Amino acid sequence: MLQDAAGAVSARAVAKVDEAAVIRAVQHGDQDAFEQLVRAYDQSVLRLAMNLLRSPEDARDVYQEAFLRVYRNIHTFRFDCSFHTWLYRIVTNICLDHLRKRKVRREESAVVETADGPVDRMDSFEHEGAHEDPERRMWNRQLADRISAALADLTARERMVFELRHYQGLRLRTIGDMLGTSEEAAKNCLFRATQKMRGVLGDLV
Repeated sequence: MLQDAAGAVSARAVAKVDEAAVIRAVQHGDQDAFEQLVRAYDQSVLRLAMNLLRSPEDARDVYQEAFLRVYRNIHTFRFDCSFHTWLYRIVTNICLDHLRKRKVRREESAVVETADGPVDRMDSFEHEGAHEDPERRMWNRQLADRISAALADLTARERMVFELRHYQGLRLRTIGDMLGTSEEAAKNCLFRATQKMRGVLGDLV
């Protein structure tokens, strides 16, 4: 048992060392190393963008812009945080820009990415067999519309923190790191978002 645990820790350490070597190679202009880095994170970046923006088109734009910024700015990466955190900070900042533009347009999409492909997020609210109950299905759709409207009323940063916490299940400290702020600031932002959501949804939040 102890040997297995030690082996797992050792494997993670090796993986981290290998990633550091790949990053340093990219910093020295190695194109193959950059492609290797993209392959390691492309699905997680696309999934995060899909979950936050709920638009396949916007998610693809974020994906492309994120790795373009990584390519242009990786020379500034100093290993003082994990590459994962640094990359996700770039992704969330781009998503924030999209959410701000979308808030002006007041356009919302209801699609997210899952392992099974794009699905309606609000399907998760439906009980098994709900498709056999038209009344329940209508209630679920009304609930979905209310939640979408409530999310649309949040600021871009409030929505980002709310989604990362409740839909992605991330800790506030991690969210703060991703947004380049403190855990306390993320906590305060989440509190404001939750209060606004409760104002619209009542006891549903």
